[in-house]
Amino acid sequence: MARASINVTMLYARAHARTSAAALSGNLQALSRRAGVPLLLPIKADAYGHGLEIVARIAARHPDVWGLAVATPQEAGALAALNPGKPILLLTPPRAGEVPVLADLGVRLPVASLEEAEALPRHARAHLKIDTGMNRLGARPEDAVRIGQRLAERGVLEGAYTHFATSDEPDLEFAWEQFRRFQGVLAELPPVLAHASNGGGILSLGQLPGMGLARPGLASYGFAPPHLRDVLPLTPIMTLDAEITHLHTARVGESVSYGGLWHAPHDTLLATVGFGYADGMPRNATGQAQVTVAGERRPVVGRICMDQCMVDVTGLDVQVGDSMRFWGPEGITVGDVAGWGGTNEYEVLTGLGARVERLAEA
Repeated sequence: MARASINVTMLYARAHARTSAAALSGNLQALSRRAGVPLLLPIKADAYGHGLEIVARIAARHPDVWGLAVATPQEAGALAALNPGKPILLLTPPRAGEVPVLADLGVRLPVASLEEAEALPRHARAHLKIDTGMNRLGARPEDAVRIGQRLAERGVLEGAYTHFATSDEPDLEFAWEQFRRFQGVLAELPPVLAHASNGGGILSLGQLPGMGLARPGLASYGFAPPHLRDVLPLTPIMTLDAEITHLHTARVGESVSYGGLWHAPHDTLLATVGFGYADGMPRNATGQAQVTVAGERRPVVGRICMDQCMVDVTGLDVQVGDSMRFWGPEGITVGDVAGWGGTNEYEVLTGLGARVERLAEA
């Protein structure tokens, strides 16, 4: 017997991450103006958890964005399929067999050895990766000159870049030393599209001579180290809400959730919410986390579960299906959640699971 048609569009996510196009656009404009150059916007790791497609489409319309940067070939392929109308740069080395495919897609490729330089197809565009002290990827300055010159001879050299290791720290001595090393390599190459500053570099170092681009990552999404937060008026662009899936009363003395860590001091109305550590709520925030519901801050009680958590909503007028706010640009922030979880904003944002629906708002 044939199965009747099933309308899966009637099945809904329990948590929603909304990205503000206005806030992202404002951040990008402010960062570009401070850097004095257009931006190469990193949208790796699903645009730092905000949704690759959503952020790519907003950035593609932004006049201060030159291009988009990703970390893996899979991300590059997914982004190329969106046809954003902006150059795409892969920041980490592809496998040899991936190079022709990426070049055919128009993805700019990182190069850090003569072997990689020689293997590029003639229609490829390369960005020379120079290791000035991060000791993660790239060619050392003494080798980078020869590699860059060979790329130029082959007619495939478009850009050159390095990555600051300490530009978001109060002590900038090493960041300036890295920049001097980078300048030393650039002086031996024909003119290229050079880029070095991440978000910390833009905020702490400002305009750097000879640069054609800047690459602000987390700063684009509204976050800066505490000592740099007054440099630019950046706004976090994500609001995270999740729905109440169940309401019940825990009687005085009863325990809640795994391990029996919390006991009701009195009859307590609890809301079970569809957002747990598999969705991005740090499990280590157990015992500290709060949310905003019906205009009030309320505690998350008991151990945070994989798929849900429980919130004390005693005395509030709430119903199943109502939303509560886990973080946003005002009130409880991603920084608060990171602090409760003993981690940082990067990890909270990029830890958002696939079950959280990404949405764009004006």
